Formats: sequence, C-alpha cells, structure tokens
Amino acid sequence: MGHQRIIYMDHSATTYAKKEVVDAMIPYFTQHFGNPSSIYGIARESKTAIDTARAQVAKALGADPDEIYFTSCGSESDNWAIKGVAYANRKRGNHIITTAIEHHAVLHTCQFLEKEGFAVTYLPVDRYGRVDPADLEKAITDKTILISIMYANNEIGTIEPIRELAEVAKKHKVYFHTDAVQAIGNVPIDVKAQNIDMLSLSAHKFYGPKGVGALYIKKGVRIENLIHGGGQERKKRAGTENIAGIVGCGKAIELATADIEGHNVRIRAMRDRLLKGVLEKITNARLNGHPTERLAGSFNVSFEFIEGESMLLWLDDEGICASTGSACTSGSLEPSHVLLATGLPVEISHGSLRLTLGDANTEEDVDFVLEVLPKVVSRLRDMSPLYQKATKDGGCNV
Repeated sequence: MGHQRIIYMDHSATTYAKKEVVDAMIPYFTQHFGNPSSIYGIARESKTAIDTARAQVAKALGADPDEIYFTSCGSESDNWAIKGVAYANRKRGNHIITTAIEHHAVLHTCQFLEKEGFAVTYLPVDRYGRVDPADLEKAITDKTILISIMYANNEIGTIEPIRELAEVAKKHKVYFHTDAVQAIGNVPIDVKAQNIDMLSLSAHKFYGPKGVGALYIKKGVRIENLIHGGGQERKKRAGTENIAGIVGCGKAIELATADIEGHNVRIRAMRDRLLKGVLEKITNARLNGHPTERLAGSFNVSFEFIEGESMLLWLDDEGICASTGSACTSGSLEPSHVLLATGLPVEISHGSLRLTLGDANTEEDVDFVLEVLPKVVSRLRDMSPLYQKATKDGGCNV
C-alpha cells in the first residue's frame, strides 16, 4: 500500500464498534453467559440485560419496550416485516407497494413474494431519489396490505418524506414499514408521531456490533413469525438470544441518539467542505441525491469518463476506504439500481463514488482526500479514450 494511514469514509457500509459499546458487551461473553430462558441467577442476569437493551432501543424510537424484537441484522428485520405481514394478511389482499431504490433486502424479498402470488408496485423516484406521496396514494388499491419505503437511501443519502408517506398509508388503513438502517443516529425518529407501524434497524450502522438488529412492530400489527422454534422474543422470534450483541445494540443506540443534531453539525461541516472541494477541483462531476434532504455524512458524486472500480482501487492504494454506485466488484456488471432510478445515464452511473463520513473522520482526512482524489480522477481520465474524444470535441458538462 502506498500510504500507511487508513482513512475510513465508508460509514454507510459499516462502522467500528465504539469502546463504550465493546466494554458493555464483554461481561456477557464471560461472566454473565447464562441462557435467558433458564431460571437460575446467571440466566436472570442475561434476561435483565436484554430487558435493559430493549428499553434503550424503544426510547430511541419513541416506542414501547414490548414493541421491540431483536433480530440478527437489518436484512432479517426487513424479511420478517414484509413476509410476516404478507402471509398474515393475504386473505385481505395481496398487493405490496415499495420503491425502485430500496436496499436489496427489501427488493429481493418483494421479488420472492411475487413468485408466491403477491403483486408488487415499485414506485418511481424523482432525480433526487425522493418518492412523491401523491404517487404512493395513486398506487394504493383495495388489495394493498403493506407499504415499505426506506427512511434514507444507503447509496445517495436522500431522506424520504416519511411522515407524509406514512400519513397516506394510515389514511388508507395500510401497514407502513420503513427500513431505517441508515437513519438511526442521523435523524430523530418518533414512530408514534410519524405513524410508523414497523421499522428495521441494524446495530453495526451506528457504532454497534455486527450480527444484531431489531424490528419495531407496533402493537396490533398482524404478522407471522419468520423463524420458528423456541419461545424467545415473546414467542415471535425463536433462537437463543445473542445477549452480548443485544447489549451492544442497546448501548450503541443510546450513544447514537443522545445528541443527533450536535453530531450532524460536525459531520455535515466536513462533508460540505469535501463536496465543495471536489466539485471545484474536478470538472464533469455531479452530486447525486438531494442537495439538502440528505444524511449529514453522505456524499455521492459521479465523474464522467471513468469506471468507479478503478477509482476505488487507486484510492485504496492511498489508504482511502470508499465505495462506488456500481456493483462490478460483486461480480455484476450492472450499474447501481438507485442511480438509474434517479434518471442518471448508465455510463455516468459507472463512474460514481460514495464517501460517507462519520465519527472516525477528521478535517485532516478531508484535506487528504481533496489532495488525492483529483489526481486519481485525472490519471484515470488520461487513460480514457472517451475523455480524450470529449475534450477534443470541446468538452462536456454533466
């Protein structure tokens, strides 16, 4: 590696676990290892720890503790919310509404249900990645049983008008689920005030451990179980509880929601300086996502005439961890479904870069990226026949 220092700017992919979180977890691997379903003392300690974490998650969401169910991750929570409601309510209707920009945990679950005889509407988004509540209202039929719309997009950072969308759902008496995996700790959430019936979250996105998530299910929602077995999680989700993970999730969400605005002010200032510098130093670049209704740390820019993968490899060589909107690295040559849904042409989608800032970042990190990134883009464009042609033809602005 050309540069020893690691600059981590991929907080939307995952975050490190904070020291306070790890410290809270450790005793539950060693001393307090009892199975919460047993009745002796060390088992009761485990049960008490889970109850505490449940209360911490509930408080962060404005929910009641008995509406919080711990899962293994955000994907499991999404699967449970969507399949659970679909199966429990199929006598009432078979229509589900979601959006074209959801995480694959939602999209693939909906595609699976289509094979099972459910009908799914994938709502379009505007060029900023936002869903229009009027489009949602038009899509609802007397067979609609569930609406699932993400709170904030993982690729472009756009925040959806959740309150307005949930109000439409409530008006038509349709369950409303939101994948809030990217939103926790970045926007204040109140499930009661916002009319949210179900909400998915994952601890590793807000400085907690991997392998633990939660699903908020409002009292009264008709939902089938996804995982069958023992009577854990009030007979809703079988499997011996991941006590240490659950404790870490509770501690992490408490820390992440203690001062959301204070946290955002610092992160947003760095993000804005980075964005301004990139757009000033690099031509033929455009911001993806909503200019203001976006997560504080999120930044997605497309650079014309280059491939995102090459850019990532060169940045990695300099110690900068980032990601791209194109999924070529995962063995698929398809560009980002999110960017295409916003109307971005395929060739420009391939040259996109996502940088997501978080608590690991400093002003020095921003300076370093602003020094390295323009050089990387310039080097890649020098090797691009498309760029040579465009500059010869008098340039092209995105």
